[in-house]
Amino acid sequence: MRTHGRIAVQALPLLLLAGITLLDLRTGEWFRIVSWIVLVPGTAAAVCGVWTTAGYAVLSLCTYVAVDRVWPSEHRAGLADFLLVALGGALATLASAARVRRERQMLHMRDIADTTRRTVLRKLPPDWGGLEHAGVYIAADVDARVGGDYYDIQPGPHGTRVLVGDVQGKGLGAVETAAALLGTFREAAYHEADLTVVADRLETRMTRHRVHRAALGRDDTDRFSTAVLLGFPDEDPDSVELINFGHEPPLAVGPKGVRALPAGDGLPLGLGDLVAGRPPLHRVPLGCDETLLLVTDGVTEARDKDGVFYPLVPEVTRAVTADPGRAQPHRLVRRVRDGVVRHTGGHLADDTTVFAVRRMREDPVQGRLRS
Repeated sequence: MRTHGRIAVQALPLLLLAGITLLDLRTGEWFRIVSWIVLVPGTAAAVCGVWTTAGYAVLSLCTYVAVDRVWPSEHRAGLADFLLVALGGALATLASAARVRRERQMLHMRDIADTTRRTVLRKLPPDWGGLEHAGVYIAADVDARVGGDYYDIQPGPHGTRVLVGDVQGKGLGAVETAAALLGTFREAAYHEADLTVVADRLETRMTRHRVHRAALGRDDTDRFSTAVLLGFPDEDPDSVELINFGHEPPLAVGPKGVRALPAGDGLPLGLGDLVAGRPPLHRVPLGCDETLLLVTDGVTEARDKDGVFYPLVPEVTRAVTADPGRAQPHRLVRRVRDGVVRHTGGHLADDTTVFAVRRMREDPVQGRLRS
């Protein structure tokens, strides 16, 4: 379909050329419009490649000469319009070359942005760390395609840990901060037995990152990050450990409904020096059929054209009540993503991340893990 559509678009200048030619021949000498052929290469410059545009420029010039010679000498458009068509074709070819060059640069930058995003948000294997998971990230800046939202899963000898966060601000500075936090999380979550130590390592990394930015003379040294740190201990499969750094509270979604886990009772990462203690660790019961849904404020603060916030909890509750199977991570993430895009009409004001995880359950008959 894309191939046929591209061919149809590139045929538009040809249709314009045929229309101008027929109209000029069918009207009298009082309505000579053959010089309008200059619009043909101009149109081609917007939708065609360089050589195709040049071909349309030559074809337009030849058509101009052929059509103009049909008329008696006293009604011909003359040399001035011939030069206009020739100059218009040359300029259209140059414009097409400039457009193609810009498009290639844009595609190259998009490839760089995609590579950066894949580096920060690494691809997670299926059922990684004994967790069934699904996630989607949508950058508010569709050209940049990167932002400050991040998530990751790190299995280790002390259980599987999950981190979801949102760096304040946008741009490459936010991406650098997210990359720094994720690097520390991947090491600390693997080696440290205590989840509170992992949280302390993240706070220390954020402080060091800000000091480094200040030493470089950057003006974003007040940057911080909300985050949720989760621990799935192997010895207690019916609970989850939670430390919330001022982030949106996770939702436990299951066939019995939706319930919110402890809210962000701690300050964001990077602001820990403002208080004496660290955010507390909560151990929360979690059913084997419950999925943890984590989102950034791009979801909870998404507004429609009337300024109404996206009703996350009512929408998820309604969906799971109608079909308990929607509590599966992939279906749940897809439902929230589509709901936010539909609610905002596709106009996202902030980076949007939806991430869902739940434990894989052991099948007592076959002795394997299943979701």
